[in-house]
Amino acid sequence: MSFPLLTATAVLPAVGAIATAAVPAAKRTAAKWLALSFSLATLVLAVVVLVRFDPDGARYQLTESHAWIADFGVRYELGVDGIGVALIALTALLIPFIVLAGWHDADPLETGSRRWRPTQGFFALILAVEAMVILSFEATDVFLFYIFFEAMLIPMYFLIGGFGDRAHAHGEATAATQRSYAAVKFLLYNLAGGLIMLAAVIGLYAVAGTFSLSEIAEARANGSLEMATNTERWLFLGFFFAFAVKAPLWPLHTWLPNAMQESTAPVAVLITAVVDKVGTFAMLRFCLQLFPEASKWATPAVLVLAVISIIYGALLAVGQRDIKRLIAYASISHFGFIIMGIFAMTSQGQSGATLYMVNHGLSTAVLMLIAGFLISRRGSRLIADYGGVQKVAPVLAGTFLIGGLATLSLPGLAPFVSEFLVLVGTFTRYPVIGIIATFGIVLAALYTLVLYQRTMTGPVKPEVSAMPDLRVREIAVVAPLVVLLVFLGVYPKPLTDVVNPAVKHTMSDVQQKDPRPEVEAAK
Repeated sequence: MSFPLLTATAVLPAVGAIATAAVPAAKRTAAKWLALSFSLATLVLAVVVLVRFDPDGARYQLTESHAWIADFGVRYELGVDGIGVALIALTALLIPFIVLAGWHDADPLETGSRRWRPTQGFFALILAVEAMVILSFEATDVFLFYIFFEAMLIPMYFLIGGFGDRAHAHGEATAATQRSYAAVKFLLYNLAGGLIMLAAVIGLYAVAGTFSLSEIAEARANGSLEMATNTERWLFLGFFFAFAVKAPLWPLHTWLPNAMQESTAPVAVLITAVVDKVGTFAMLRFCLQLFPEASKWATPAVLVLAVISIIYGALLAVGQRDIKRLIAYASISHFGFIIMGIFAMTSQGQSGATLYMVNHGLSTAVLMLIAGFLISRRGSRLIADYGGVQKVAPVLAGTFLIGGLATLSLPGLAPFVSEFLVLVGTFTRYPVIGIIATFGIVLAALYTLVLYQRTMTGPVKPEVSAMPDLRVREIAVVAPLVVLLVFLGVYPKPLTDVVNPAVKHTMSDVQQKDPRPEVEAAK
């Protein structure tokens, strides 16, 4: 029996969460180092998964399959394709930086306030989320996926509601109320989506008699499974609704700005760079693979919603006064690009969407973590409270600029490749949608450069005149991510080689081919 590598990659952070939570309350520093050690060990296992994965091999590799709830056809089935491998690597990479960035975010206040939960709990919850996200990327049994898709909401709820941002202008009582509101809104939205998905999961079992992706695919191939058109469409809508809430897609997005605003910066990165990717990943793995005809039927409506997300998110980002809310609305716009690429039903669009998931995770992590370091120094999230920071903290300002330029997809940085592929892939099949979506690029340049100008340039405000530059720990957090943004911006081939074969399988699932050019190239 081969070593269960995928199980180990998910179990290790779960064990780390338990071990970190068990550390005595007086040993906060030990708990931090323990959490960091487990996150780094998980990263090592994720690298092993990446190395052992063969892009030219079987669709799902490193598979594991064991009977679980036999009476109901539920199995413990794991397997990864190129898209899953890329997102597992992203998750395992970001968690150590999230832990380092949040090193002091859960420390008790000097006043002795009790509004902070124990430091150990903060880091244990982060590791618990990592374990559940990784299992979601690995699960090839629909019911198993559903369990972890929903279970990750619980630790996220406590991270948002129990360890919120300390930079609040209206006092601790108001801050606690707003944190609770954001956490409950996050939970209710996602639970509502999950309940609808549960009904669809049950319906899928009633039709297919199994939860296994491989068995359903085999039954479709040999003609033993045929879904009625209306049945397939209703099941698709049940799955898609849950994934659209998680993604988030307009108009199901309204929980995200509140959650990111009230969270610490590392938890905000965990939300938008890690947890939300489960929604877009699941659209590729489950919606398109399980319900190909319904996916094509829904494509026009989904593309319209995606374009609305792109423009709406970017417009609201332009008008924000709060730094975190601006980044949140920018992320809504970016998720619109990802979903548009998925449902463009072209290989360029879906490859670009997968790259976008990874590259958006990196760029958002840089921008949000630097914003968190900035906010912790000044004690305010308001853009108007800053000015002239680049004169007193040039390294902080420089890395903030790089994160911003990556967010607007500047050529030479990783997100540019993703956005270009998504737009090309969309334009070849839906030119009007592609043209409208390009306005999101212009708006991205506007909100990013205005944010930088108002916070980093101009006269030095007295409140920031003594602001320290990035410390060694903070540089250690952002420097590797900046290097990756540049590397993948000029040489994305290692990533595209992994994801492209998986995209071909997805295109085959929906029986789509790339549109041919109207005019053939001269021979």
